Amino acid sequence: MASSTTSLRLAISSSSTLNDGRTTGAVASPQCVSLPTLPPPTMSSQNRLQTWKTTTYCRKLARNVVAMATGDAPAEAAETPEIVKTILEAWDNVEDKYAVSSLAVAGVVALWGSAGMISAIDRLPLVPGVFELVGIGYSGWFAYKNLVYKPDRQALFQKIKETYKDVIGKS
Repeated sequence: MASSTTSLRLAISSSSTLNDGRTTGAVASPQCVSLPTLPPPTMSSQNRLQTWKTTTYCRKLARNVVAMATGDAPAEAAETPEIVKTILEAWDNVEDKYAVSSLAVAGVVALWGSAGMISAIDRLPLVPGVFELVGIGYSGWFAYKNLVYKPDRQALFQKIKETYKDVIGKS
């Protein structure tokens, strides 16, 4: 607490203002030219009140200073990508936004839960190897049944196109 009793000299000079490293002759209020030491050595209560008002006024001025940024004018906002415009248009066309938002949240939760479940299964000692063998076996069977012969390949591609049209709804 000893540091709070020491006298402190506050001086605010308003005769010149610093602007970009140069001084200009803008004069503010004459009340803020200098402040006496705090607390003043011998002052009457009327003089202390005047000093306190001057100090308060100068502090308010110091708080209300607005700084201007130097440099070029703000750049134009970057143009919105085409995909964002398409998504915004699609969102505007949705009638039940609450249901779509709920489905999106449910999808994220399901994805997170399934990732946790797969991680837990992967930690079991024997199960990952069995799943890997089942996956390799199914991939081989699918390739043999649908991809080896030309008529089977064409039938698979036709089924994929039909499913795509059903999902998208365009011809």
